[in-house]
Amino acid sequence: MAIVFDGTRESYVERLSEFLDSGQKDAPEWITTLRREAISGFAKLGFPTLSDEEWRFTNLEVLRRGSFSIAENGISGVSKKSVDSYGFPGLDCLRLVFVNGRFASSLSDTRDAGKEILVKSLSEAICEQGDLVKDHLARYADYEKDAFISLNTSYFEDGAFVYVPDGTVFEKPVHVLHVSTDEGHPLFINPRNLIIVGQNSVAKVIEHYVSASQSVYFSNVVTEVVCGENANLEHYRLEFESQKAFNFSTLRVNQQKNSNIASHSVLCGGAIVRNNVHPVLGGEGCNSDIYGLFISEGRQHMDNFMRVEHASPHCDSRQFYNGVLDGRSKGVFHGRILVHEGAEKTDAKQTNRNLLLSDTAQIDTKPQLEIYNDDVKCTHGATIGQMDEEALFYLRSRGVSMRQAKIIMLQAFTAETLEHMSIDSVREVLEGVVMKWFEQRLQNGKGK
Repeated sequence: MAIVFDGTRESYVERLSEFLDSGQKDAPEWITTLRREAISGFAKLGFPTLSDEEWRFTNLEVLRRGSFSIAENGISGVSKKSVDSYGFPGLDCLRLVFVNGRFASSLSDTRDAGKEILVKSLSEAICEQGDLVKDHLARYADYEKDAFISLNTSYFEDGAFVYVPDGTVFEKPVHVLHVSTDEGHPLFINPRNLIIVGQNSVAKVIEHYVSASQSVYFSNVVTEVVCGENANLEHYRLEFESQKAFNFSTLRVNQQKNSNIASHSVLCGGAIVRNNVHPVLGGEGCNSDIYGLFISEGRQHMDNFMRVEHASPHCDSRQFYNGVLDGRSKGVFHGRILVHEGAEKTDAKQTNRNLLLSDTAQIDTKPQLEIYNDDVKCTHGATIGQMDEEALFYLRSRGVSMRQAKIIMLQAFTAETLEHMSIDSVREVLEGVVMKWFEQRLQNGKGK
């Protein structure tokens, strides 16, 4: 029998016992305890409302009115051919595939992980590397303060586990592909990913979220990342889900001394999208670069919430987020740089640029600095505008058509974030996706 949630706080709290009895009977006791603690957190919090400062631009009433259920049909309906179509031409990588939040071993390929490197499903890691997982799972993403983290911690079924031991340069990227399918009723999916990069190690991980159909579902993702001393991680989050879906995700990063992370987010799908990125620069000499691009149309709503915590001295961070909005869509950029007491010599910069292609598109942008130290260098800025008429005129005067002139300008605008990606095949695929989106928007003279 399906486990169904009617959208109320009580429904999600009361159904946990059914969930534990139905498919979690063999889970370790510490996992069960963790789930019960997390659902207690949600019972206190409930879904955020417009009166919550961090959510005042995003109305979740439609989510609270929705009815969702746990998937029942396993991984049926997804073929190897369809999985390959979501790949990146020429990219030599390892692949983990999940369908509706469940691991699809027959569609995955982790044979060339290398000695001592672990690339597997989280459920396997809990059974086989229990102590390692226990040391890190739910240690960073706070389920007592965030309702969506609470729900994910309570109801996750599986996700990716990537472990790179100390002193390892892991050259092959890991492609973590999450596919959502249509089971005839809206699904409640909770992918949970854990990435651990040891001291003096290097890794690249691509989280990729797609839909096999334009169906309604509630996808609630949590990814926890640990970067050891002198570690380097390049992380991608590519969201191309159904435009009827609700997608909420949290990337929580714990950085140790002299570690470096580059985070790339590209958001295109979803009816309501919330993208939380929260690195904590916990050791001296850390660097955190956060790049993002969101493009929306119709009545899509995309909310980006950045919280960059400088908790140690001599750390640098950069945020570059660009938005392109068309139709009656709405975007949000809420960025906060938090400099703790004692984090002297902090160097932080936050930039948000937004381009409106229609008179009915909207953007709310709120860059913030919260500084408890005098010896810092922090800046922030935001811009909102439409196509530069003078630049268009210049291109037109050189014989470029109006349509092509707009595409050139849009390409230049989005390249500000995409050009920082080091994996060429990923960047090229995304450039193609963005170009196709622009061409569709500008068809028949659309896009001002």
